[in-house]
Amino acid sequence: MDVIKAALQLGLKAHTSIAIHAEESSHSYLQLMQSALSLSSELKTILSCHRRQVPNDPLPNRSFHGSHTVEVDPPRVGIIAKPSAEFVAGLWATWLCKGIAVPLALSYPEAELLHVLTDAEVSVVLGTPDHESRLLEASRKASSQFCLLPRVKIFDGANQGDTDESAPSYVIDQLTGLSDIEGTTPGLIVYTSGTTGKPKGVVHTHSGMNAQVKMLSEAWQYSKDDRFLHCLPLHHVHGLFNGLLAPLYAGAMVEFLPKFSVKGVWRRWMESYPSEGVKESRAITVFTGVPTMYAYLLQGYKTMDVDAQKVAASAARQLRLMMSGSSALPLPVMSEWEALTGHRLLERYGMTEFVMALSNPYSGQRKAGTVGNPLPGVEVKIIDDDPAVPGTGELCVKSPSLFKEYWRRPEVTKESFGEDGYFRTGDSATRDDDGYYIILGRSSVDIMKVGGFKLSALEIEAVLLEVRRIRISHSEHAFVWFLESRRCM
Repeated sequence: MDVIKAALQLGLKAHTSIAIHAEESSHSYLQLMQSALSLSSELKTILSCHRRQVPNDPLPNRSFHGSHTVEVDPPRVGIIAKPSAEFVAGLWATWLCKGIAVPLALSYPEAELLHVLTDAEVSVVLGTPDHESRLLEASRKASSQFCLLPRVKIFDGANQGDTDESAPSYVIDQLTGLSDIEGTTPGLIVYTSGTTGKPKGVVHTHSGMNAQVKMLSEAWQYSKDDRFLHCLPLHHVHGLFNGLLAPLYAGAMVEFLPKFSVKGVWRRWMESYPSEGVKESRAITVFTGVPTMYAYLLQGYKTMDVDAQKVAASAARQLRLMMSGSSALPLPVMSEWEALTGHRLLERYGMTEFVMALSNPYSGQRKAGTVGNPLPGVEVKIIDDDPAVPGTGELCVKSPSLFKEYWRRPEVTKESFGEDGYFRTGDSATRDDDGYYIILGRSSVDIMKVGGFKLSALEIEAVLLEVRRIRISHSEHAFVWFLESRRCM
């Protein structure tokens, strides 16, 4: 995985370059790599004992079908931990022992957790002590083995994290076989949210993941000088790629909040920039979130006293980049946020199956209500599904980061692609006069035919949100509208 190779290229700087900060502790890139190496050795031993055998298979890594020999998929390793250096070390360790990482959600109810463990045929579950009893029971039911993630050493600037100058060379020597897991070898299974059925496992290859982290770091100009404030779940691609892997590939620092907190986010921004033109040494420079986060942040700002509001607005203006995604950003939220902070939020479009494909530009016009244009290397097209509405239809994507398959679902995989190799997203889209793409919603759910016209639920939502008589109640996953004084006539 190129994110590990990029860390290796830091050389001696890996001693002091901080990769992760969480719960008041920092961890260097070198400490992450050392922990991943140590854990990968343990994993290899555990997996060799636990490797699932194909029935009547004379060899542990092969299955025979007639005269053909087919390699069995690499072992799956489930990782369930709060956002931390230990989660990253577990991810890297899985790749170093040529396994497939399966990020799991702490919020999964037991039934969903068991579905993922059994569907992916997870051999080993890596977790932290705070969830040990629950994970032991789930692992037992899924015939998986549970192992605790070892703690990653804490960085101490006085002694450079208890490392010596030969450590980077040792790590490089130990990773000489990393190239063996490149190409089309599967390295990650991310499960969909399951809105239209049981969650499906989306299989990503190492080459696809490498393409994505390069694509994002270049498009959004991530660098080693950036510090990301991260408060997104790590079992979805937004938090995993946009907020973690791409920043680490760029040599940046990722600071984890245990979960999203309005007070916590404003506090970190205000600590980073205590006054106009003043920037503390580890100041936050990039924030990426979902629309409801920005709506909550606006509400939180309004509860501050006047002096705190001045500091908060000034601090927010000094971040380099703010992004929004995972759902449509309501225009009133975008406009109010821009008026307060000076940031026109960068909207982009992605799916579990290809991570990110479209984006408004980092430099250039960011258009409200759109998701911009294809990222470098990505091809998209719209298949018109109604001759009466040309230029509107299903959005299809071809990308170097496109997934390999749905895990153990060959027919569903086949149905999801056109004959030309484009992935059919199931989202309806169109383009504006400047060529920017607009997502109208899910073709099967959000598009309605009324009086011969096609209406988008997202467009209706945008209009409703501009009606001042409607008060918005924000929940974690949806907007709910209440009429303040009378019914809408």
